[in-house]
Amino acid sequence: MEENFDKALIFTDLHIMPEGETIIGLDPLARFQEGLAHALLRHPDAQHVILLGDLTHSGAPEAYARLAPVLVDCPIPVTVTMGNHDLRAPLGAAFPGALNADGFAQTALDLGPLRLLILDTHDYDDQAPLAHDGWLCDTRLAWLDTELARAAGDGRDVVVFAHHPPCPVGFWAMDAIGLANSGALLTRLHGAPHVRHLICGHIHRTIHASAANPKGGALPVSILKSPCHQIPMILGQGTFADSVDEPGAYGILLAMKDTVVVHTEDFALSDGAVQTY
Repeated sequence: MEENFDKALIFTDLHIMPEGETIIGLDPLARFQEGLAHALLRHPDAQHVILLGDLTHSGAPEAYARLAPVLVDCPIPVTVTMGNHDLRAPLGAAFPGALNADGFAQTALDLGPLRLLILDTHDYDDQAPLAHDGWLCDTRLAWLDTELARAAGDGRDVVVFAHHPPCPVGFWAMDAIGLANSGALLTRLHGAPHVRHLICGHIHRTIHASAANPKGGALPVSILKSPCHQIPMILGQGTFADSVDEPGAYGILLAMKDTVVVHTEDFALSDGAVQTY
């Protein structure tokens, strides 16, 4: 049985560097361009591209300046939010309109029958030392409350996006810099039966999890890889600085009637040509 669907492409943890700088010998911009070209060639029918934070590695204005022209040329509307490696002022300068009236990169989008709520979990200001855990302040949580109520009133199911996962994943160092007030988010999501899925980044690994509801049931969580460098598969490791050159990936969200599907697609494994055996 064939069923129609609407589609969004998701990239997270780009970690763009200034010109001439690399991460473990990789140019993150080149890797992102390769992944974006791969996604647009195979999914020209997508309605949105979502960049789920850590657009740059250190918030350098020149890194955002390298990324911005790539996104200007994208034939599909692009929405960006922040991760722990971003800085608010240079991101806002590079992407006018990315920050809302409260100064946060939070957005509500419609994708077929779904309402997509994209959160900003950035937990430091531009004058403070770099902090890597996530946080949702009262203003951002109030925005979420409003948008959840609006989606319910519109009769739409919801998929929520957040750079930082609100649940542990087994990499100790990454769990230590997850969403610090995860309970505030999960209480709201568990209390909203029209929330169907949560999509995160931050870990640099493809992970499928569930965030348990103390009252019963659980919220499915998808965590996506970076298009550039990945965390080694060493569960329980105590550092988040270790990286490995493995194929990059992006996510594909399908919005179907009564069903939310999240695919993850590795690229640069081969030329992608389809063959019959």
